[in-house]
Amino acid sequence: CSAIDACGSSNGGCSAKAECRRTTPGNRACVCNAGYTGDGVVCIEINPCLVNNGGCDRNAECTQTGPNQAVCNCLKGYSGDGKTCTYISLCSQNNGGCSEFAICNDTELTERTCTCKPNYIGDGFKCRGNIFQELLRNSNTSRFYFHLEALSIRDIAGPGPFTLFVPHTDVLNSDPRVKDWIAKGLMAQVLRYHMVGCANLLYKDLTAINNITSLQGDLIHISYSQNSLVLNNKAEIILSDAVGTNGVIHVINQILVP
Repeated sequence: CSAIDACGSSNGGCSAKAECRRTTPGNRACVCNAGYTGDGVVCIEINPCLVNNGGCDRNAECTQTGPNQAVCNCLKGYSGDGKTCTYISLCSQNNGGCSEFAICNDTELTERTCTCKPNYIGDGFKCRGNIFQELLRNSNTSRFYFHLEALSIRDIAGPGPFTLFVPHTDVLNSDPRVKDWIAKGLMAQVLRYHMVGCANLLYKDLTAINNITSLQGDLIHISYSQNSLVLNNKAEIILSDAVGTNGVIHVINQILVP
């Protein structure tokens, strides 16, 4: 007589994912392969993601790749190896794209808000201070700022409101009369003739005005024709409505002379 091999046919009735092991003659035991669970006759693939998120971070996605095998990938808005995931703050790099004069606040994943700091106005992406500060920050108006500084003219650093008509930097650099005015002590009067106090006049406001009085004391005549605003029949407004906390700046293409 010979012993019957219980595993000799059809894997002994065990699952295809199991090993049939002979025990005593005519008997066998079915043991599920690694990565599978069951009684040996029925073996089911183990999904490690079903228990404790597969060992992944709670801010990671567990994806089964095979029997009892998985990979961990950090969710959007987080960085790491999947086992450990760290929140990525949008505000941590380049102030979240907000203005340097704004406060960046993380709100939700991939979301943030930009709010201008105190004493600045704007949408958070562009924030402006008072018009005295803004003159320096814009290359079109910075030369006017340096002339004010040289003569210690700080009128427009006050609460305002003010309206400025600023000759373009190129004009101030190229007009030969500027050196003569400085030499004769007239530059302060010329500069103040470009300032209007107690008024925050936007471009649309200026279209309805004929004359305004400058801080120097003389009138500035305003005319509007062919979609252009012209001062004293000579200087045209070429850039307008740069609004600051204490007024507005308009750039003109010629120097106004009182």
